[in-house]
Amino acid sequence: MVKMSLDPVQVMSGQVQDLKVSPSSNGESRGSWEEKEFDRDQLDLTTKPKPVTGRRARKVEGGVFFPKPENAVTIAVSSRVLFRTEQEQKVFEQKGVEEYLRYQVEHENDPFAPGPAFPFVKALEAVNTRLRELYPQSEELFDIVLVTYNHAHVGIRLINTINHHNLFIERFCMTGGSSPIGYLKALQTNLYLSADAEKVREALSEGIAAATMFMPEKMTTVSESQLRVAFDGDAVLFSDESERIFKAHGLDKFFEHERENEDTLLDHGPLKGFLEALAKLQKKFYAKGQRLDCPIRTYLVTARSAASSGIRALKTLRAWGLEVDEALFLAGAPKGPMLEKIRPHIFFDDQMFHVEGAAEMGTIAAHVPYGVAQLHNKKK
Repeated sequence: MVKMSLDPVQVMSGQVQDLKVSPSSNGESRGSWEEKEFDRDQLDLTTKPKPVTGRRARKVEGGVFFPKPENAVTIAVSSRVLFRTEQEQKVFEQKGVEEYLRYQVEHENDPFAPGPAFPFVKALEAVNTRLRELYPQSEELFDIVLVTYNHAHVGIRLINTINHHNLFIERFCMTGGSSPIGYLKALQTNLYLSADAEKVREALSEGIAAATMFMPEKMTTVSESQLRVAFDGDAVLFSDESERIFKAHGLDKFFEHERENEDTLLDHGPLKGFLEALAKLQKKFYAKGQRLDCPIRTYLVTARSAASSGIRALKTLRAWGLEVDEALFLAGAPKGPMLEKIRPHIFFDDQMFHVEGAAEMGTIAAHVPYGVAQLHNKKK
């Protein structure tokens, strides 16, 4: 099993290659899903990025506008998962905040390299491009917010990096060391991705869908034109009710509990709202006859068995008015090999065992620290 780093955005083991993204406009033009994929041969984290030489113009179909938070699907991303900042973190830890700020100012024209959330953000922008083609005046879009504990002095380097990589991110929260959770609530955030597990737990306690991101040793090639998001079931989309039965009484009692409660809906889990937000945008494509060409695809990847306990999960989703494009009931089999075939931009699970297994196979995995499994993780 691959070893996890103490810092979630550090490499799990060995060296990680980086993403080198071509200077294309925001979002790729529509094409086949197979042809629009990140090429691992072009990824190189060992090479220092070239300095920023100037701001790139960024065109958006139908003009530039920023959706109101109540209309958008707001994705808040920490600078430490969107970009690679290990060297800067080392300066901060070894030399203190003043030297850290001085280092950032001295290197403000050196763009950060892409981090584990980078392909996910690029896929969000590709979906936005498609949405603007179909609904030029609609504010129902992904709105990406960069969240950082950094002082505002570092903002210049972050802006230069965003322009260098041709990302469309205009909303920043630079909190100068303060907790960002209050700002996330004000922005009506639908998902928060961070390298700080404590802040992720704080966000979850406030009802904000959140997860801690990790960088795998290797990264599987992912689509640039179709956003693929994979969810675990219990303690992620659903509550940890059934997981508690399993942990306390074993597998047989779990199966018995699920049979007896087959027609009783599971309570919602911390990421149900994010699946709802994805479904809302999917339906906009369906309304235009593009179900089979939808640039958003969702997956349920669960250790549940189909016949013994899967029906309750499917009935719950149907009662919520939600659907997933694919449902994989693995009956306890490892998730990593299946995720390697799916190639999601992100996979959410509440158990570190599955996060590690996914990362070992090259999947960008995010830990949702929620439910009874966290007690088990601490004991382990």
